Amino acid sequence: IIEVPYPDLISREKILEVHVKKVKLDESVNLKKIARGTPGFTGADLENLVNEAALLASKSKKKTVEVSDFEQARDKLLVGSERKTMIITKKDKERTAYHEAGHTLLNVLTEKSDPFHKVTIVPRGRSLGASWSLPERDKYSESKSEMIASIQLLLGGLLAEKIVFDEQTSGASNDIERATKIAQKMVRKYGMSQ
Repeated sequence: IIEVPYPDLISREKILEVHVKKVKLDESVNLKKIARGTPGFTGADLENLVNEAALLASKSKKKTVEVSDFEQARDKLLVGSERKTMIITKKDKERTAYHEAGHTLLNVLTEKSDPFHKVTIVPRGRSLGASWSLPERDKYSESKSEMIASIQLLLGGLLAEKIVFDEQTSGASNDIERATKIAQKMVRKYGMSQ
């Protein structure tokens, strides 16, 4: 078995340098910052990021690829494409807004969580909204307190729904699934229980 790890920060920056040779970058683009915001990306993911950013710039009739194009491309790769044509009721928008606000609030208030990045109630991929953070560094291990913070963050949307509407929706199913996987690993794999 030959293990090929995900590229680290320095490797991601070098991979980006290779792929941006074919596009005209705006002078404000800092590849080191882009690399910092893409932990867990493979070489192919980084190539897709550059291609998607170039496509977005082209669609907007820009002469150069800007930082905003890279951010939009990264968000699309991380959480899916925006589905702006999806018709959502006012009640669903309100529930989604409170749900995502719950995630966002806990992300900002929880010390051990990754820095908050963005929140939206524009549907992306299979979700009606999204709130996400971006790690400041590559992580090779996580502490128990960091994992607990991740679980708390994942359950923030569900808690907001219960507090505001005294009811929960199926919108929290993916959050619950991800929180459960973290908790199971903590107990079964990492021995982080009594």
